[in-house]
Amino acid sequence: MSGVTDEPGTIDEDPAKRASGNSSATDTRISFKRWLVKTSRNPYVTFTSLIQPIIFFVLMAEVLGAIAGGAVTQSVQSDVTYVTYLTPAIIIQSALAAAAVSGIGLVDDMETGMFDKTLISPMNRGAMFVGKALSEVVRIAAQTGIILGLGYLLLLLKSGTTAEQYLQTGVFGVLGIFTVTVIFGGVFMAYSNIVALVTRDREATVMIANLLTFPLLFISSAFLPLEVLPGWIQAVAVANPITYGVDAIRALMLGQDVMSVIEITSLGGLWNTVVPATVVLLGFNVVLGGIAIRLLKRASRAEVQ
Repeated sequence: MSGVTDEPGTIDEDPAKRASGNSSATDTRISFKRWLVKTSRNPYVTFTSLIQPIIFFVLMAEVLGAIAGGAVTQSVQSDVTYVTYLTPAIIIQSALAAAAVSGIGLVDDMETGMFDKTLISPMNRGAMFVGKALSEVVRIAAQTGIILGLGYLLLLLKSGTTAEQYLQTGVFGVLGIFTVTVIFGGVFMAYSNIVALVTRDREATVMIANLLTFPLLFISSAFLPLEVLPGWIQAVAVANPITYGVDAIRALMLGQDVMSVIEITSLGGLWNTVVPATVVLLGFNVVLGGIAIRLLKRASRAEVQ
């Protein structure tokens, strides 16, 4: 094997770097295709990830919409319906649910031996993670499109709302929403893979993911304006990436500044929300993604040795 030196019993620090393989782009494409095919061949995952947001959206709109409409009107503006206010929260909740279980596939590979087989190949370790993340971006993007369409359909049936009233920033807003959702998903994909690499256990990965992610939804501006929530929730929401994801998408839908945790007025309009929120989410990606890749490289060295 390429990682073994001429001296008996010694092994190079990083065999993958010494091996002559594909470029990082090619390795990323191979990893992306593999995970995409694997997901598409599991009808349960595909069905659940596409149907679950629809059920959650309809139930939340009917249950919370009846009591939260007044708070939304006072916080945002009088003509914003709760369905419009809720749509960014459901988009983020769906991306969160998909991204938070990203590590399960990695644990499955460890348990079946596929992880070891990949490690003895010259594939770039970072490309392994990036390709896997990109395959999950496809699922998150599909969910986002479905939720945006469902929100408009609900308003159209209830009040005859036009597309311009529903999404006031048009095509630019749609592109921005997909971009923010993908950046947000990267945060929790990295988190899930960190948990998977540390625990190396499927049940532990699922339990830890659910333990943190769902409470975080309610400690944010997702379902109600922060102004009407207790002070301690407002304090925790400042460090919660869900707050920034929801606020950025809400600003792109309403075309106005809705940032609830950072006061910035120099950029003007919706940019006072979108720019700082995106910067914060990118920061989370850099930190957590760097930790995930570092753990993956450490695991690969340990497994090869």
